[in-house]
Amino acid sequence: MAQRDPKATTPPLRGTPPEEGNNNAKPGGVVKSRYTKNYQSLPFNPQLKERAKALRRAGNLSEVLLWNQLKKGQFKGLDFDRQKIIGNYIVDFYCAEKQAVLEVDGSSHDDKAEYDAQRDAFLMGLGLRVIHILEVDVKQNLAGVMDFLSCHSVFADEVPA
Repeated sequence: MAQRDPKATTPPLRGTPPEEGNNNAKPGGVVKSRYTKNYQSLPFNPQLKERAKALRRAGNLSEVLLWNQLKKGQFKGLDFDRQKIIGNYIVDFYCAEKQAVLEVDGSSHDDKAEYDAQRDAFLMGLGLRVIHILEVDVKQNLAGVMDFLSCHSVFADEVPA
């Protein structure tokens, strides 16, 4: 195992803990697979748990609107997490089955281009696909956003050969 840099400014990362909801029991005791291997293999910073919870409770309007289209398998039967901790970042939405991250970009991203680029590079280095959606599009054309996602190569239905 690699030695931790003693000058590091962030806490050490570890795999996602099982208590983060890797088992998703449905009514009747049926357990739906959460693609646990993908889910648990991601680096996890436990010091961000409270911040992620606070972000979920705060409910940015555009994120809530999109979440209402994604939650409970409403979008192509896929399971999404909201405000998911990956490494030292909290992403807006994560789909383990498709190894995809959705980020809603609004005014809070205006002066964070370098930070966003570093985050995207980190996420892509983990094999994740990052899709950016403009906040204004979610608010003014949610149906168009859902069509865009449906047709995106990450979520497009696979055609049998």
